[in-house]
Amino acid sequence: MSSLENLKNALLTVTTNVGHFQAFKQANQYIVWGEDGENSSHADNRTSLRKITGTVDYFTKKQDDPYVEAIQIALSKVDIPNKLNSVQYEEETGYIHYEFVWVVLV
Repeated sequence: MSSLENLKNALLTVTTNVGHFQAFKQANQYIVWGEDGENSSHADNRTSLRKITGTVDYFTKKQDDPYVEAIQIALSKVDIPNKLNSVQYEEETGYIHYEFVWVVLV
């Protein structure tokens, strides 16, 4: 199983409402994840280590939502380093938007 499949499957343990690059189904809470770049190491004029970076965006209308911590725990259980990068309130939609950044080896 690829690292990206592990990431997706980890998120599915939190909720089944998980979409890749776009919302699967907008509800009171949902997750969107996607890759946003590569950070590779080079040695002897070739790539020695490829790392894909990306974000998990969690949208909720609940304050103190337990899924925020559950996302971080789920990713850590499959050895995907992650951190909470930002939290924003979106006035137009009423969602609290949590953005986590992650990195996987490929």
